[in-house]
Amino acid sequence: MTSLKSWGRKVLVGAGLAAGTSLALAADITIAQVAPLSGVLASTGQQMVLGGKVYFSHINDKGGINGQKIKVLVADDAYKVDETVRLTREMLAKPEVVALFGFAGTANVGKLLTDKVLEEGGAALVAPYTGGEPLRTPFNSWIFHVRAGYADEAEHMVQQLTTLGMNRIAVMYQDDGFGKAGLVGVEAAMAKRGLKLVTTAGYERNTDKVEAAVKSIKAADPQAIIMISINKPTAAFVKQYRESGGGAQLLNISVVDPAELVKLAGLKNAHGLGISQVVPYPYMANLPVIREYQEMLKKYAPNEQVNYTSFEEYLGAKVLVEALRRAGANPTRAKVVKALEGMGSYDLGGITVNYSPDNRIGSHYVEVTVIGSTGKLLK
Repeated sequence: MTSLKSWGRKVLVGAGLAAGTSLALAADITIAQVAPLSGVLASTGQQMVLGGKVYFSHINDKGGINGQKIKVLVADDAYKVDETVRLTREMLAKPEVVALFGFAGTANVGKLLTDKVLEEGGAALVAPYTGGEPLRTPFNSWIFHVRAGYADEAEHMVQQLTTLGMNRIAVMYQDDGFGKAGLVGVEAAMAKRGLKLVTTAGYERNTDKVEAAVKSIKAADPQAIIMISINKPTAAFVKQYRESGGGAQLLNISVVDPAELVKLAGLKNAHGLGISQVVPYPYMANLPVIREYQEMLKKYAPNEQVNYTSFEEYLGAKVLVEALRRAGANPTRAKVVKALEGMGSYDLGGITVNYSPDNRIGSHYVEVTVIGSTGKLLK
């Protein structure tokens, strides 16, 4: 199977040739994805690209949209904010790009807003892999979210913990826009219940240096620890905290890959870790869209496993495809934005998203899963 990273490179090369020389390919519908295919978030980025690739391939094999095939330009930003901005500007400089899809990172996407990259480009960004509140409030017209926000996740986790009598809660967070957005969400959920966090500890973005965070949180002796962190630093914290004798209930926000955590932290340490999720459990085919996703994964990526991240971006791809369909033949950036905000309540196959001219948050769905004794996620 072609690696996702090399697939992205091949698409970029092909698109570069086609832009000036091929009249046949000019009729394609071109969208762009900037994702972390290297660096600390590489495994997540690869699943993000996979989810979209599977559904877009399915649509193309059925004849495309209004007779036009979907072409995806993929670029690797290595989870670096400046690279996200640079690559997005490059993508939006191509007149054939009608929409953006599946970016990652609160700080990364936030910089696109503050630098007015999306506004100046006039293109919708569909299904970014982030729940940061600064991307949702205040309202902006360019980002169409498929997932619930970190505030929704924080509220759900704090509710579960306090219902179980766990009021002494600490937070370990990535010291950037992503981590701080999650921290604010947890603090708000605690304040709603008249509680305060026993301690907080950050770690530097794009590292897994969590030793100081482990030490300070363990010293505070919390009953539970909510982690606003990505795969590698989460795994490092879990491993070091458990091996130092820490016994608190551990939970993490939805952006981590449980298989990666088990691999890096060890099953003994990762067992029992709770992970909030913003889409339904994709391992059980009890919804039409989950059955469809599993079938398409087997068909187009037979060596890949069912995964929350690829499923989330599969849903995002369905949202974008429907908007492209509604935008009509030869869609433009403005037509795609108009189609998205006019979708109203749209059923993806047992999962509904809602958009309108004054709403860009498609879903508030949250549930908590747990890494079981075999390393598999349990509901």
